[in-house]
Amino acid sequence: MIPSRVGRRPDRTTLAVVALAAAALVVRLVGLGDRPLHWDEARVGYWSLRSLETGFFSYRPVAGGPLVYLLSRPSLALFGATDFALRLPFALFGAALPLAALLFRGRLAADETVGFAAVLAANPILLYYGRFARGDVLAVGFSLVAFGFALCLVDGAGRRNAYGLAAAVALAVASSGLGLVALGCLGVAGLLVFDHAALLPSARPAAMRLGEYTARLRGAATPAARALLVFVALYVFAFAPRAGDTDGVGLYTPGTVLGAIDAALFDSVRRFVGVRVVDRYPEGAHEYLPYLGDLLGTLVLAALPVVLLGAAVFLVDRYTAGGPRPEVSAAVYWAGASLVFVPMLTEVSAPWLGVYVVVPLALPAGIGLAALVRWGRSAFDTRNVPRVAAAVIVLLALVAQTGAVATTEAYGPSDRDTELAHFAQPSSEFSSFRDNLSAWVGPTDDEGPEVLYYGSSMYVADGAADYPPVPESWGEQLPMAWYVERIGADSTSAATPEALETRSSVPPVVIAPADERGTVAPLLDGYVAHQYDTGLWGRSVVVFVKN
Repeated sequence: MIPSRVGRRPDRTTLAVVALAAAALVVRLVGLGDRPLHWDEARVGYWSLRSLETGFFSYRPVAGGPLVYLLSRPSLALFGATDFALRLPFALFGAALPLAALLFRGRLAADETVGFAAVLAANPILLYYGRFARGDVLAVGFSLVAFGFALCLVDGAGRRNAYGLAAAVALAVASSGLGLVALGCLGVAGLLVFDHAALLPSARPAAMRLGEYTARLRGAATPAARALLVFVALYVFAFAPRAGDTDGVGLYTPGTVLGAIDAALFDSVRRFVGVRVVDRYPEGAHEYLPYLGDLLGTLVLAALPVVLLGAAVFLVDRYTAGGPRPEVSAAVYWAGASLVFVPMLTEVSAPWLGVYVVVPLALPAGIGLAALVRWGRSAFDTRNVPRVAAAVIVLLALVAQTGAVATTEAYGPSDRDTELAHFAQPSSEFSSFRDNLSAWVGPTDDEGPEVLYYGSSMYVADGAADYPPVPESWGEQLPMAWYVERIGADSTSAATPEALETRSSVPPVVIAPADERGTVAPLLDGYVAHQYDTGLWGRSVVVFVKN
């Protein structure tokens, strides 16, 4: 929020935005723990529980941004090891995202601010992945906050906005590797807007303000240094290792703090470059057009009103007599750059990539939504029935499309027809495994493992998956590994029938790939088999339970 408003009583616009955030919270908490965990969520939960047990944490790019774990660990510690608790911090952030619209009040009209917040609250992609234990909504959300603070700085709303900008940038980087991409695309948008203002004759008045901005920078060394300290402090806190019960370097371990700071500032960069650039998966590159096509398909399915409104506002704004509004141009350029670079730089094509385009487009779409409502209200005041009918029809169409996609995709059962779900989302039937595992395992103790993974594709040496990097075969144990870990059960592996036969005792639960059923079943007399799909299609497993 702009500092000049601090200390005042909340006005109607602020109250409306807060009400939208409250509604966003409700729709994100409903059924939050119903859907079984996606593989990515399961690994976050598993490593968070391991970190809670040992106190050890070290940034690994393959595991995602460290902020994801800094949020999930306290939630699991406070509310228990449940799917709901794991997703809760991400749902809270997704619900709070509409509040970012208040940072733009210096540039937007009151109804435009509310429209902006409404899009952030209700868009189906943001709803689905705003209740998902990944860092994408965090990364692009903090990038949006950074954009808002940057505009406040440009508008002279107070140098303390520089601290908010620095904090938002640090948190965006700590949320996900794609946070750097989101910030980079925002930077590209800023350069394009500046170039437009500097070169086009129609934009010369804006260019003339460059001298004003330069004057503001004089004497700003101290606030800039403080902002840099804010960035460094948050960055170190997020990326520094925690030694826990090991004898390694840790931020909270006396005598190793400087080593932990060094690891945060320099080791994190080396690891990121090594994993995401030098040894990039898959094999360093992928085809671009299929990834772009998938992203476009996601936007058409779940963000078509946002795309159409955003494009319309951009064109009208650009070619009207008043000239383009910098914040609108920057938002659309940011979305366009994301559409180009996100599918290029991501390693996996997935529906969650849509959030990197939808969030910046929400600003012009919110302006368009406000304009539609304003147009309809004006028609109603003048008793222009055709215009009123047209406005109602358009608004109802936008609401109906958004509501239909949101309800069917966010709350419907997971199956191969769920367009917003990624392949690694288990089908709804997998809930039976989650709900029955504790009863199948029985009392957990230290006498031996309660769960055994069978097969070379699932074999992982004991202790090899405690923290990343892990063997590739551990991925075949997801999302079961999370559900086994959260009930306190121990697990082991056997790669061959001989290894299974020579065990002195077989655990009460044995999990194997479905194509190994004929091999394993004869070795497990008295066990009942249950088969589940751990993805939306394919990758079936068979779970043998001692009768």
